[in-house]
Amino acid sequence: MTGTADWLRMMARYNSWQNGWMIPAAGSLTEAERQQERGAFFGSISATLCHILWADTLWMSRFDGGAAPTVPGAQSTEFHKEWDSFCEQRKLTDQRIVDWAAGQSDSDMSGDITWFSGLKQSDISQPKSLIYTHFFNHQTHHRGQVHAMLTQAGVKTADTDLVFMESV
Repeated sequence: MTGTADWLRMMARYNSWQNGWMIPAAGSLTEAERQQERGAFFGSISATLCHILWADTLWMSRFDGGAAPTVPGAQSTEFHKEWDSFCEQRKLTDQRIVDWAAGQSDSDMSGDITWFSGLKQSDISQPKSLIYTHFFNHQTHHRGQVHAMLTQAGVKTADTDLVFMESV
């Protein structure tokens, strides 16, 4: 299944499924608790969630030609920092990812994606299959950090195992 349009759709559903419990779980904390430094790479639950949303928006702009983040990468942890705005944008972005994946075919999985990397300050070209894998892996990696921070904060968390996602 890896490298197919069905894989993209499954991973888009997984992203949405995970955010479907994680965002309300984070919302059960106070703003101060979400902003609290917890020793993760981006420090807090809020900063990490904002970074994930920023990166998802950046990659989707490269995939679908739609809107890109309104702030540079150095400010990714501030992207939609206000909680209600964040929650609204997260839902819209998850739907954007699902809609994009639904429109892909197996033939769309071949070829390269070329983009200008602000980090490297140059054009980069990589196989689509690698970039799509990176996109979903990046989400999963940082959501794992949020999961750990939520657990440390005493929040009940849900399953994260892909094998337990309901088939739709």
